Amino acid sequence: MLIDGHGREVNYLRISVTERCNFRCQYCMPEKPFSWVPKENLLSFEELFLFVKVAIDGGVNKIRLTGGEPLLRADLDTFIKMIDEYKPGLDLALTTNAYLLPQAAQRLKDAGLKRLNISLDSLKADVAAKIAGKDVLGQVFKGIDKALEVGLKVKINMVPLKGINDDEILDILEYGKARGIKVRFIEYMENAHADQALKGMHGKEILAKVKEKHMIKALGREGASPSFNYLLEDGTEFGLIDPHKHDFCENCNRIRLTAEGNLIPCLYFDEALSIAESVKKGDIQGAADVLAKVLKDKPKENRWSEEELEDREISKRAFYETGG
Repeated sequence: MLIDGHGREVNYLRISVTERCNFRCQYCMPEKPFSWVPKENLLSFEELFLFVKVAIDGGVNKIRLTGGEPLLRADLDTFIKMIDEYKPGLDLALTTNAYLLPQAAQRLKDAGLKRLNISLDSLKADVAAKIAGKDVLGQVFKGIDKALEVGLKVKINMVPLKGINDDEILDILEYGKARGIKVRFIEYMENAHADQALKGMHGKEILAKVKEKHMIKALGREGASPSFNYLLEDGTEFGLIDPHKHDFCENCNRIRLTAEGNLIPCLYFDEALSIAESVKKGDIQGAADVLAKVLKDKPKENRWSEEELEDREISKRAFYETGG
């Protein structure tokens, strides 16, 4: 069992397999040029897998592959198969913008992937294009449909932004209901790489929009999940991911690994230790020692607060390097 310095069990590893992305979303990396880290700087899947085995043997039972856009990493299904064969039954998931899913969904399912989290911020082509930096919506819809067709479990994530897509909260909820997909609304996380003109919606504002049409019942957090769940009067469940809420970090069970081998204890903070040297040498004990140090130093909570956006501290973390 992996325990951090605050007595919390850590059983969830998020692996960013690439920082590259085919979108330029306003809340993530709108000004970043279409470039990528040189291939020689990235850990190979074999090197990443060496650390994955250390983590699984230590007690990790949930792994999520992220980016950037993880489907831009060639042969991702091979990496998924390596993990699935080492630990059958592991909760193995992927976060994606769905643009490449029409071609990839069946391969991912066959390799052992169980679940997908898909970003869907608008049902309007022009709004989706404004957020993502290009015309994407038709292809995203095809990706969602294909994922459901091949039998992958799907959740949808939406980031409501004031004056951009805040009028679509109920529409996204209905889109999910019609397809049996759980929708999760995510408070915009302020960061130095986003469009600084953006104004996110507070969780209570998002809930107020839902209440315009529905009666809702609070269910609470499920285990260490970052999502606070709610129930509509017809039995539909949706979630709210609210990193600014005081109890958000209370049961945090996550650590993150970048494609270059940086092991990150908290999404907010820039602090990290590298496992790259250890895994390149095949030094399993060295990788385990780095993991132990990161767990010991994992912060108790992030520095976001429930204050209004203009009063909040802004993270310098590049989310495209670590996943959200």
